[in-house]
Amino acid sequence: MKISIIAGSHRREAESQRVAHYLHRVLEKMGVGNLYLLSLSGNPLPLWDEGAWEDDPQWHALWGPCATELRSSDGYVIVAPEWSGMVPAGLKNFFLLCGTDLLAHKPGLIVTVSASQGGVYPVAELRMSSYKNTRICYIPDHVVVRNVGQVLRGDQAADEYDSALRARIEYSLRVLLEYAAALRQVRESGVIDLNRFPYGM
Repeated sequence: MKISIIAGSHRREAESQRVAHYLHRVLEKMGVGNLYLLSLSGNPLPLWDEGAWEDDPQWHALWGPCATELRSSDGYVIVAPEWSGMVPAGLKNFFLLCGTDLLAHKPGLIVTVSASQGGVYPVAELRMSSYKNTRICYIPDHVVVRNVGQVLRGDQAADEYDSALRARIEYSLRVLLEYAAALRQVRESGVIDLNRFPYGM
């Protein structure tokens, strides 16, 4: 089984990237040996344009390796910071680049990050707008990492909240892995027809 983690902040020094690395370590401890981490830190992907869908050599060189990793994945963890109550533009751009076949009918776990007590608006935004054409299947559980600067540092929890958050993360990742195994049967069933029905309604 392969899981991809998307660190959705395009800040150079991103807490979301640190959280993504923490999730990577937890999945390794769970025995998931095939992991891919794509960090949007530093804005590595330009804004979508038509060349991304027209086999443009520049896009093929830039996005092609990412697309290959994502296509071969069985599930995804989307780490999204809350910027002014929104998902960052770079993460929305990521979903535009994914098109219709990379994430389709595979489970996704939403993990949002807030420097304070926020973090819920990106959950609603991702569930509302990022699945239509990508067909990613967000699992019912999600994780909100509040006061991110104070948690998920080192091997030991700093306090009761940090301990509870770590337990919630492990639980949600285990649920994701079960969905990944289950949805493989859906993709292999023969009922999926992305050629005839490439876009959601």
